[in-house]
Amino acid sequence: EVQLVESGGGLVKAGGSLTLSCAASQITFDAYAYGWFRQAPGKAREGPLCIVDGGGRTSYADSVKGRLFVSADAAKNTVYLRMNNLEPQDTAVYYCAALWALTASQAMGIPGNKWDYWGQGTQVTVSS
Repeated sequence: EVQLVESGGGLVKAGGSLTLSCAASQITFDAYAYGWFRQAPGKAREGPLCIVDGGGRTSYADSVKGRLFVSADAAKNTVYLRMNNLEPQDTAVYYCAALWALTASQAMGIPGNKWDYWGQGTQVTVSS
């Protein structure tokens, strides 16, 4: 069974930084693109925020460029999300998801309901 497990969430002060991890297992790692999404309570899911594909290429939504950075370590089957200059409006559950065979730029046009696999999410809370 394919598993994506997010970790690294927690409480951080506004202006601070945080790095999330998404550990993938039971999957051919480089055959997929990996994207980050988020959802605040009572709000619609937002994303893809950013994507890294099997070739290490990345793509970002305009809303997060300059603050969020996605990367992958294929040797560890792990995807990372570095978040800088966090603000209270960044508070949400953050999810990673996998989509087969597309490049990062192609995957940016694919809505969340079409992605193949999802993690359980990790809570990020930014205090003011």
